[in-house]
Amino acid sequence: MCQIFIRADSELYVMRSRSMRLRGVATSIRLENQFWDILEEIGARDGLTLPRLISKLYDELAEAGGGHLLPANFTSFLRVCCGRYMALQLAGAIPADTRVAISSLDAERVLAAERPRKAANRVA
Repeated sequence: MCQIFIRADSELYVMRSRSMRLRGVATSIRLENQFWDILEEIGARDGLTLPRLISKLYDELAEAGGGHLLPANFTSFLRVCCGRYMALQLAGAIPADTRVAISSLDAERVLAAERPRKAANRVA
């Protein structure tokens, strides 16, 4: 089992920092290359550059009441976004076709696909 993970391209888990502005403040975000790749894919689906996607996520998280997570846990939030994106694709709730914009999806329908799996995991 471990060979599947050990033999991965080591560039995937190399950390890289990127500088950008969030709400007018210059900041640096440090993530592994694989997460940067996934975030770029998510943004590209809606025609957003990586800095624009991250700024949008930051702003929407703050507006939704997640401001207590900012900025300390924002990189954790981004990693979880990537994991959820991949899991929701696997579950069929987000189309694998990257030409389909995330913004065109019905958020409630996508989230509903996630709820049964969460409930099943709690029971087990």
